Amino acid sequence: MAVSSTSHGLLSLLLLILIHLLVFLHYPTHVAATTGIRLGIIRKPSPNVAIFREAPAFQNMDACEHAEKIHIAMTLDSNYLRGTMAAMLSILQHSMCPGIVEFHFLWARFDPEVLSNIQSTFPYLKFNVYRFDSNRVRGKISKSIRQALDQPLNYARIYLADILPVDVKRVLYLDSDLVVVDDVAKLWKVDLQGKVLAAPEYCHANFTQYFTESFWSDSEMSKTFEGRNPCYFNTGVMVVDVDKWRQGEYTKKMEEWMVVQKQKRIYHLGSLPPFLLVLAGDITAVHHRWNQHGLGGDNLEGKCRSLHPGPISLLHWSGKGKPWLRLDSRKPCTVDHLWAPYDLYRSSAHHFEE
Repeated sequence: MAVSSTSHGLLSLLLLILIHLLVFLHYPTHVAATTGIRLGIIRKPSPNVAIFREAPAFQNMDACEHAEKIHIAMTLDSNYLRGTMAAMLSILQHSMCPGIVEFHFLWARFDPEVLSNIQSTFPYLKFNVYRFDSNRVRGKISKSIRQALDQPLNYARIYLADILPVDVKRVLYLDSDLVVVDDVAKLWKVDLQGKVLAAPEYCHANFTQYFTESFWSDSEMSKTFEGRNPCYFNTGVMVVDVDKWRQGEYTKKMEEWMVVQKQKRIYHLGSLPPFLLVLAGDITAVHHRWNQHGLGGDNLEGKCRSLHPGPISLLHWSGKGKPWLRLDSRKPCTVDHLWAPYDLYRSSAHHFEE
């Protein structure tokens, strides 16, 4: 909306703040009992004022009446809240049946402002929040090559089957630093072919680099992948058969490897290697279009990277560089401009026009 004077601009801003304040004060809560998390990168907002704009209310298509509910699990961390909001918007915007998408958030400590921001940004959305007990992993986490990978919440994906309600039989786990540019139902409906997990595989990657020399030189541990053709897969996008996970005690299997790691230092990359040790070579492969990963650069410097050739359904800023930080620093990578249209942060000058 164009403004003709400073006073008109201030009036418009005050009206916008008032609208968000009314949404915050009056919209009911639709979440489970929780505890919460700390505020970090996101600047602490003024009391009762949302820092994100309200997202549009997307409607189901006519064919959605009997569609199966889609369960999506994500972690909830104030440091990544801006990314979470963008991911949610992208999923709902590109879904033919946004009304059947149900979000399940895992967080470590209760933060009412994080919760109120989600409620005011998506006031029409039903979602659930669950406490992840950090004590389950504190004694099992070893220092990795990047501090963000050492956070207990980064390991919550290993415990999905223990946390989600028993009536959730399948879940799509997604990281917070991604956007979906296709109908997420296509990924949700993937045929697991009897496997516990489906994800894009990258068999061209040098698999040996994910483990230390002490792992490969150990005569017993080096037999771990016998009978399998192990390939790297990124754990930021996974379709999981929750029942099969429970039955196979996959959480326990991964915890056992985390104990070995504390004793012998067999890997450097946080929660990824336990997944590879237990499941690499035994998952259902999904088309690479569903995880155009690595857009955040490597884990040390986060340098810009280009898109891989081929069709794209999901863009993933795995790595050190995050698009909202690079955009705010006015030193964005080219691919960061693909994330910007989904940014709901109210101070986003690159997207918000009054």
